[in-house]
Amino acid sequence: MFALLTCGLVAGVVVAAAAFPVAAMSGLTAKAGGDAFANLPSELKDFASPQITRVYASDNKTQIAQFYDEFRSDVRLKDISKHMVGAMIAAEDRDFYKHNGVDLKGVARAVVNNSGKSDSKQGASTITMQWVRMSLAYSATSPSEVVKATEDTNKRKVTEIKYAMQVEKKYGKDEILERYLNMAPFGKATYGIFAASKVYFNKKPKDLTVGQAALLAAIVRAPSYYDPTTKNGYDEIRQRRNNYVIPGMVEAGAITAAQGEAAKKEAIPRKVQAIGNGCVSVANNNWGFFCDFFYRWWMDRPEFGATVFDRERRLKSGGYRITTTIDLKATSQARGRIADLIKEKNKNALLLAAVEPRTGKVKLLATNRKYTLDNSKNPLSSDPAKERQKVKATYPNTVNPLLSGGGDITGYQAGSVMKIFTLIAALEKGYPLHYTIKAEKFFRSKYIVERSSDSACPGTHFWCPQNSGGGGEGVYNMWTGFGRSINTYFVPLEERVGADKVVDVAKRFGIKFRDPQDAKYASPGYSQQWGAFTLGVSATTPLDMANAYATLAADGKYCEPTPIEQITTRDNEKLDIGKPHCVQATSVDVARAALDAARCPVGDSARTGSCGGATARQVRGTVDRPVFGKTGTTDRDRTASLIAGTTSLVVAGYLVNPDYQAHKDRLRHDQVNPAVYRTLADYMETRPYVQFKRPENRKLVYGDQRRIPNVECDSLRSARNKLENAGFYPVISSTEVESECPVGTAAGTEPSGRTVKGGVVVINVSSGKAAVPPPGTPGAPPTSGPPQPPRR
Repeated sequence: MFALLTCGLVAGVVVAAAAFPVAAMSGLTAKAGGDAFANLPSELKDFASPQITRVYASDNKTQIAQFYDEFRSDVRLKDISKHMVGAMIAAEDRDFYKHNGVDLKGVARAVVNNSGKSDSKQGASTITMQWVRMSLAYSATSPSEVVKATEDTNKRKVTEIKYAMQVEKKYGKDEILERYLNMAPFGKATYGIFAASKVYFNKKPKDLTVGQAALLAAIVRAPSYYDPTTKNGYDEIRQRRNNYVIPGMVEAGAITAAQGEAAKKEAIPRKVQAIGNGCVSVANNNWGFFCDFFYRWWMDRPEFGATVFDRERRLKSGGYRITTTIDLKATSQARGRIADLIKEKNKNALLLAAVEPRTGKVKLLATNRKYTLDNSKNPLSSDPAKERQKVKATYPNTVNPLLSGGGDITGYQAGSVMKIFTLIAALEKGYPLHYTIKAEKFFRSKYIVERSSDSACPGTHFWCPQNSGGGGEGVYNMWTGFGRSINTYFVPLEERVGADKVVDVAKRFGIKFRDPQDAKYASPGYSQQWGAFTLGVSATTPLDMANAYATLAADGKYCEPTPIEQITTRDNEKLDIGKPHCVQATSVDVARAALDAARCPVGDSARTGSCGGATARQVRGTVDRPVFGKTGTTDRDRTASLIAGTTSLVVAGYLVNPDYQAHKDRLRHDQVNPAVYRTLADYMETRPYVQFKRPENRKLVYGDQRRIPNVECDSLRSARNKLENAGFYPVISSTEVESECPVGTAAGTEPSGRTVKGGVVVINVSSGKAAVPPPGTPGAPPTSGPPQPPRR
């Protein structure tokens, strides 16, 4: 009875009653049906079908990845082969250009047939009605709406009819056909003619032949049934193409009989193109780590949705064109430099990250690993606990974000590269570059550790750090202390500044405390006791540190690391999301002063002072540009690191074992250092020579310079008091010097003349043995006469 009612409903509104048997309904039923039909909605909700998002390199031409839920990309009808248009009409709706959106005879026939007991169901949906059905599904806002839009009921069919009639009034036939061709499912996770042409024939829609167009049109009726890659599907699709679609094209005059016969002989593909989706299928797996950084960046951005689900759906269906910051040439060169030094199958990873100062644009992420999910050839982890559990290592293949952090990658201890934050904090507090400290072989700090710790001062619970390799005693300022990486200079400097102030600088410079224990120590109430922070005991990533040092080259302006050059919507709207977002992390002069000291470790010359030593002297000569940076080594050489930069690029390199950081290997700077400075040199080869600027505030360099009082031949107590009263930090030398002064008195100071207020002044102790030439030699005093008083 419902079938008859439906027929009457349609007939009472759309066609003359003669279209149906008189017995089908009374006039009253027709009137009621017409009223019900009129009350159905007719305006489709606005919607956008899912589109492929494409990700490009900084050249804006090379596609590095694509993301999609449905592999689809809209094209204009003019860019689709006329054979495809003819084939689709022949396959799905031969009266398309004649009806007003509804084939009423077909609908009636299908309704009556489908209400019976026959197993053979009829569709009778026109191309317009099919597009309506897909549109209702895509515009649905809940699962129940999706079900209503696609359920196989007569009620749904009536709704489609109403919408289809309105659509035909609103749009022309060609526009409807274009929308349909861009939305129709073609199997193999492909939607729309662009995707189908790519997957089945690896060509553009405008280049499809008659046979290819007919094959694709034949699939739409039932994509899983007419699948040419299966045995049964191949036979079925061949029959449908040759015996139904192509003859229909000939009958409609879309092609000649001869073209039809030729088309029947065209090959049918038994295999289809593999279409990559996401970072695991990038064209070059050296780009995968950057792609992963981009993906994680996107998923953290609230602008793309309130939830992670919303953001991923936006990425995979939004149809964005995204130009990223990755420099493919620089990435390739960096990968080559790494390959020269370490193999992919090495359990240790050489990690390189590079950032552009003043923008935060990430230019490269490279390592001796391949970014792929296939870890079948990976050995077991070098971590004994993981090895016992049969956990695979991360080499040679991995998708772990080794360079940028995330997931279970919290970072790696990088050693003395972290001293830069103590230096910056000291400058901010007013300590100048000339500030001196007498460094000892061991320094008894005020920081508390476990009494049983190897680093505790004997018999105490105070931390007693020493210099790498021992030794290192002497008076240092910030240039010389940083250049030679003197631990026993930087720990007392951190004490005077406050460890919490140093941690705060690191936070402002973008250091992320991903490790839970590090996050605890970096929090208020704990950070002031984190004395070892200056020596690099917290976990960091190469990307974090490259960007932190890039902040110095940007005159103290911290820019969030970004993978984005430009995001463009499917409507060609350019978004501001991902553009450089920068804040002033420290003053311009503090940044310039800190950078001047940071020229010393890499063999460059400071502009405002003297370096007196370098831990990576080869950097300046290789890069052949003004350069700054720092080396880092952790306890027992478990990590080796180098950061080197110019005004154009900062490169951070770590050599680590990402699977087992408690390993016993000695990791060498002769692997990581060349990778860093050669990568930087490659990048700078075509870029100009740009000098770093001096700080304008001279006090940041020289401080409050004061005259050192003369203390020769004073008692040590008196000498100490004089120096303290003059504003200096007196230190009595542990060794004696020959002097005309009485034994045990002050023989003079180092330095003499002038030095910075608060700086170290060493009191030399006289041995009482004057350095006097033997009598009778030139310059000897007379052998007789009154004794000469000591000079003051």
